[in-house]
Amino acid sequence: MPKILELDRHVADLIAAGEVVERPASAAKELMENAVDAGATQVTVEIQNGGMTYLRVTDNGCGIAPEDVETAFLRHATSKLRTKEDLAAIGTLGFRGEALAAIASVSKIDLLTKTAEAEGVSLRLEAGKVVERSPAGCPEGTTIVVRELFYNTPARLKFMKRDTVEASQVAGAVQRQALAHPDVAFRFLKDGEMVLKTAGNGDLYGAVYQVFGRQLAVDMIPVESSFEGLKLSGFVTKPTATRGNRSMQQFFVNGRPVRAKLLTAALEEAYANQMMSGRYPSCVLVITLPNAAVDVNVHPAKTEVKFANERAVFDLVRYGVMSALGRAQQRPEMKLAKPMAEKPKPSEVRSALEALHTSAPVSPQVRSALSQPQFRQPVASPAPSRGSVPVYLPKRQPPVQRAPMEEKRPTPPPVQEKQPVQEKLPEPQEEAQTALDMPAAAPYRVVGEVLDTYFILEQGDAVLFLDKHAAHERILFEKLRASQEPVLSQVLLSPHAANLSREEAATVLEHRELLRDYGYEVDDFGDGTVLLRQIPADLPEDEAEAVLEAMAQELAEGHARDPKSLRDELLHTIACKAAIKGGWHTDPKERDALIREVMTRDDIRYCPHGRPVVLRLTKGQIEKQFKR
Repeated sequence: MPKILELDRHVADLIAAGEVVERPASAAKELMENAVDAGATQVTVEIQNGGMTYLRVTDNGCGIAPEDVETAFLRHATSKLRTKEDLAAIGTLGFRGEALAAIASVSKIDLLTKTAEAEGVSLRLEAGKVVERSPAGCPEGTTIVVRELFYNTPARLKFMKRDTVEASQVAGAVQRQALAHPDVAFRFLKDGEMVLKTAGNGDLYGAVYQVFGRQLAVDMIPVESSFEGLKLSGFVTKPTATRGNRSMQQFFVNGRPVRAKLLTAALEEAYANQMMSGRYPSCVLVITLPNAAVDVNVHPAKTEVKFANERAVFDLVRYGVMSALGRAQQRPEMKLAKPMAEKPKPSEVRSALEALHTSAPVSPQVRSALSQPQFRQPVASPAPSRGSVPVYLPKRQPPVQRAPMEEKRPTPPPVQEKQPVQEKLPEPQEEAQTALDMPAAAPYRVVGEVLDTYFILEQGDAVLFLDKHAAHERILFEKLRASQEPVLSQVLLSPHAANLSREEAATVLEHRELLRDYGYEVDDFGDGTVLLRQIPADLPEDEAEAVLEAMAQELAEGHARDPKSLRDELLHTIACKAAIKGGWHTDPKERDALIREVMTRDDIRYCPHGRPVVLRLTKGQIEKQFKR
């Protein structure tokens, strides 16, 4: 009996469906691409239960002829290719003839379609087989309803995530199509509620505004460039409006949303030396080039492409974005002189005095110092009850334009491993001990600090280099993790508007209760914006949005099913953002307290991300470098 047999057609269809239809968002993407290829100017996507039980895509395109409706659901049946030469210059979004067959093989489908020349047709399929066909009265165009996705493939069904996660993925697919085709009006409804609506008037900036919201749109600058027959257009964010992840980097090649490391690298190269480390720009960039210059037949999902001339595409994006950033920086700003009041009113005098306390410009070093609770000097007051807000009053200082490098921040008290996260520690009653008097495995001497990042110590016949950021990050992480209580929060005097993607905002709002355990209190502000009313107590306000973005990513990927992993990930992020930064000058008392923690504890050897805290070089290793 032969061991190699040809697979049954249905089994083969199920295998092919696994490559094309990974989740409801994949089905929605394929159906929207078919609608655009059919010349539609209006596309409506509706889902229920994340798209698992109901997904409907309606368009006003050319429709499917009655004689073609059943053929359209056969594998490798398409109207977009005829010869092998057509593969060398694909000008449509779909071309493989696999999407409808793949979707039909793992779901129940209702099709309603009509062309301008013929009457409408209704077709019903289950598991890829036609079960009913009849004439139907309907407007020109096509409506496809996908029900019970993966009902006949339990193995795939059990890997689907929560409905809210799947719904956010569908929303992302609609957003990408709306940005790729601003001349098409897209509508997206989730459980009967309108989530997204674009005008379809060809204005890309308007589509960006509708998809990403007002705040990101106003932070965008236009990009226009051409190079060796290639054209680049779209928008990028100003260097001051970066994010903690790349979720809002959108690239389109000939109207197709794509993922390409080449394009990401070119974009971020253009921002070199203009962004902080760990921050990323957002963009909506459209690349137009001859169809023969790009190969889209790389993967069944059609989101990966290969360029015939990668160097030219890289330079197009890099220099095009650099040029746009340069023009934005050169734009003059109008500054109107304020008229001087002849005689200030008493109320104006009081306002000026109040501003003296709160509005004097300060340097980033001072602002960062004041934003970190563990380094503040609290006003003597009764211990606040849980949930109350400690008030810290900075000393009254005259306005300065730039603080000198010698500006010192208050010294952090020693961190006890089992203390509550927000507990206020008393000030030391006496001067800190010298390094030689501190308990340690072996005596050591503090030599100093270099590059405002590393402490240097001498211990026996070795020299130790201590990374102060990694050390402080680990100390804060262990302190937070040791507490069994929810992370304490600080109430913001003025709510902070965090501008997230619609997917991230939906995820955050769904997990409000969970986020409250980690110090966040959020409210919906619409269009992907959420208001932060409370943030973790150990977290500076200017880092709160970046941490929330990271949390949204974790939750969207389904990590909420593992509470311990999620908690550790959040605490990693909080500790990293709240820790002393490399490049900041450190007060000697603060330095000694940090060194004492590292040298007297065995659990401060690596930061939460796995980087070493201490580097040890022996006398022999050093002499070897000097060839002695």
